[in-house]
This record gives sequence, structure tokens and C-alpha cells, in this order.
Amino acid sequence: MKTALFIFVLVIIQGTFGDEESEEKLLCKDNEAGEWFRLVGGEGDSCRDVIQCTSSGLQAIRCPAGLAFDIEKQTCDWKDQVKNCLKKNKEKKVKPLIYTDEPLCPDGQLACGDTVCIERTLFCNGERDCADGSDETYCDINHDPNRAPPCDKSVCVLPDCFCSEDGTSIPGDLPSEQVPQMITITFDDAVNNNNIELYNEIFNGKRKNPNGCQIRSTFFLSHKYANYSAVQELHRRGHEIASHSITHNADEKFWSNATVDDWAKEMAGMRIIVEKFANISDNSVVGLRAPYLRVGGNNQFVMMEEQAFLYDSTVTAPLTNPPLWPYTMYFRMPHRCHGNLQNCPTRSHAVWEMVMNELDRREDPTIEEDLPGCAMVDSCNNILTGDQFYNFLNYNFDRHYQQNRAPLGLYFHAAWLKNNPEFLEAFLFWIDEILEKHQDVYFVTMTQVIQWMQNPRTKSEVKNFEPWKDKCTVAEGRSCLNPNSCSLTSKELPGETIRLHTCMRCPNNYPWLNDPTGDGFF
Repeated sequence: MKTALFIFVLVIIQGTFGDEESEEKLLCKDNEAGEWFRLVGGEGDSCRDVIQCTSSGLQAIRCPAGLAFDIEKQTCDWKDQVKNCLKKNKEKKVKPLIYTDEPLCPDGQLACGDTVCIERTLFCNGERDCADGSDETYCDINHDPNRAPPCDKSVCVLPDCFCSEDGTSIPGDLPSEQVPQMITITFDDAVNNNNIELYNEIFNGKRKNPNGCQIRSTFFLSHKYANYSAVQELHRRGHEIASHSITHNADEKFWSNATVDDWAKEMAGMRIIVEKFANISDNSVVGLRAPYLRVGGNNQFVMMEEQAFLYDSTVTAPLTNPPLWPYTMYFRMPHRCHGNLQNCPTRSHAVWEMVMNELDRREDPTIEEDLPGCAMVDSCNNILTGDQFYNFLNYNFDRHYQQNRAPLGLYFHAAWLKNNPEFLEAFLFWIDEILEKHQDVYFVTMTQVIQWMQNPRTKSEVKNFEPWKDKCTVAEGRSCLNPNSCSLTSKELPGETIRLHTCMRCPNNYPWLNDPTGDGFF
């Protein structure tokens, strides 16, 4: 997965600025403490140098060579990614007057920064309703006046709602030793000839859970270059297909700022494509994951409610012990919004969050190291050998199994395993070893986790848990012997001819955002 931001040790090049206290006060007059700003805007070294006001005076830093300081993100980034070198200061946002000594507005209304009163519901709705835009400036989970309330277990009850104050409670209040340990293996992006053989090797039909059913995975599918005959075969064999967007838009800001309609075209449109060309007619495409793990705020989750998606698996939880269980979004998230400039939802939504617990990537877990976790396995860039990967898998398994048995998520891009045979060998050895040693560990889909959470069963009862028996044994054969290879174009992709592999009839056009069926009707 591409990582947009980087953590650097920045070099302090100056402890104080100027000789006169008045100069310092003048510089800091319009800049908040701790906020970095430039003395001079411009390219080159000017874009690397910033200062901030601190209690002990002015402090200056310079980004390392090849990097520049992004004044809006307030961090160093690759030079070609920084587009605001000419800006000296981060854009100032006007605060709304929500908390005042005396009420400024009648009940049901709140004051903008200019004291004008508007309806409370208009705050943090994604549209500027105050003339000064202050209704949309402080909208995180701690400041949105319409934010979801804290977890209330007297109201939030299974099967429709699950929450806990810190996110670590076990559904049904089962003792941890009676809980089956669920492991979710997922793969992102298109299924095609580059990875089909890898999936066949991992899910060869011989690896079975303690209930006798084959191990399962969830595939978050993006559209371009996807082989839908292969997707249909994965679905026939009991794996879950979920949405990962049509375009996989490379601009990460797009996903953070997309409108409800944008999200619907990308995710619901992807579901239309999958259902039609992979011949999936059982309404099982109910989950999604955003590209680059960029959360789309309330707009994403409003779309999910409107389009009847069951769950999201984009939100990342920082590395914690014990790890977190999935939760519903009716109540406040039990963890902070993790990740640089993430746009997490703040309001109440009728959606499950299959939270991505960060994995612990320390070489020696017994040594305290200030090493951040990683959500996608392939972003754990300190794993260099098969032995390291095997130890990494075992340690993170133990973190879950020996604590609260929250589902262990192993999230991949296929290329990481395909391009590193040593990693694949270690992974397959580990899966086989886990299945051999443990009679209470199940490799299941995202939806199967939710099914268990809605109706918790002990590890002895779960062997006969009916929702996990669906497609338990799959007949030999294939979805179709001779899929169509359709050479198609689209008005939305001028100059491109793309092949679409499907067991269904070829469409008129290559399916895309405004024509997901490929019929040519925009």
C-alpha cells in the first residue's frame, strides 16, 4: 500500500529567533503555539524551513533533503507531494460560538463565529451554512455538536447493536477461553491472472476449519482489470466478495472529501458491476473498504446506510492490548481517529465497523520499543525474512488468543506474498500449524464474524453454528469452462480498450462510474 506520509527525525537548526522580545511577539501574534509556519514562502530551501512558537521561544526546523514541509498537513512529505510552498501559514479557521457564558441563540440553534444563529443540525453536515464557514471548521468526534453519544449498553443490545466503552468487551459477555478465535484474511484490489494461482494455492480446499468447512477469505474488489469469471469462482467456493471501488482513485484526498454521491457511484456502482458480471445474485456483497484506507467521514457512512451496506473495514485502531472487537456505529467510536488527517465519522450510523486493529511488528515483543503498529501486513516494512514473518504471525496471534480473542485481521495485497515466496511459504506453514494445533480457531469471512457477534456461541457450540456451514463443502468444477473475453471501450475512459473476462454476456461498453452495467445508458 502506498504510504503518503512519513515520520522523520527533523533537525533543529535554530533555538530562538531574533534578539528582541518584541520581534518574537510580533511573529507569534497571529500563530497558535505549536503551529509551524514559514518566514518566507517559496520553492527550494524556503519550502523546507519552518518555525513555531513555544513557551521557551521560537524553534526552527528544516526537513531533510528531498522533502518539503506541507503547511496544511503540518509535516514533512516528498517534495513533489507538497503544493503549498508559497503559503506561509496554515489556513485560519473561524471557530463557531458553541460554548458561551450566556446563550446567544434560541433552543435548537447554535451561533456561527459571527454570532449569527442557525439550526443545530446544519453544523458539521458537510456544507457551509455560516457566512464565515465556522459551522464546518470544528467537526471532529470531540467537537461535532451532533456527534454520536457514548456507548450505552442499556440501549445498544445484540443482534442489531454492539458497543463497549473501550472496545475490548466480548459479545455476549462470554469468558475469553470459551470464545472461538476468528481470523480474517483479506485481499484488496482486482482479482486477475496476476494473483489467481496464489489464491488457489492458499485456498486449495484441503485447509479446513474445526467444523469441517474450508477456510474462507474476504476479497475487497476494485474494478479495473478484474477477471469476473475468477471472482465468480471464488464466490462459488464460499469466499466473500466486497467492494473496494470502481476507479481506485489515486488522489487520497478524493476519498477523504468525497460527497455521498461520489461514494455511491464508487461503491454501490462496484457492487452493481460485481453482481452482474460475476453472477452474484444472493445479495452477499455487503461490505466495503476504501482505497488507501482513507475514511470518508459521515458522507461515506450516510451512503452506506442509503445503499444498505452492512459493514465498513477502513477505520484503523492504534495498536492496543487487548485488541478491539468490531462495533456498530450507532455510538461513539471507542478509540481515537487514527492516521494522519483522517476524516472519521462523528455521527450515529446503522453500520458495523470491522475495525482494523494495528499489528505489533516488534522483532522482540519482550523489549519495549516505540515502534508504531501497521494495519496492512505488507505495510509492516521491517519484515524481511520468512522467519521474521512467522514469528510476527505467532506473536500477534497470541496477543489475540491469550487476551480477549478479538478477531485477528491479516490484511494483504496479493503482490506482497506473490513476490516474496519465502513469506508465502511461512504463511502457509503457519496456517497449517494453527489448524493442526487449535480446535477453536476459524478462518472466516468478515460477514461470518458479524454473524457470530450477533449470536455468540461458545467454541464447542460453534462447530454446529449454521451460518458458518453455508457452502461448507463445494463440488468440484468451475463456474464456467469458457468465459468471454470482451474487448471494450468507454466514453469515460477515452483512448483505452480494456478486456473484461466474464461468464456472462459481453456488455456494449466497459462498465464505469456513470455506466456500471455497460449498457451505454448514463
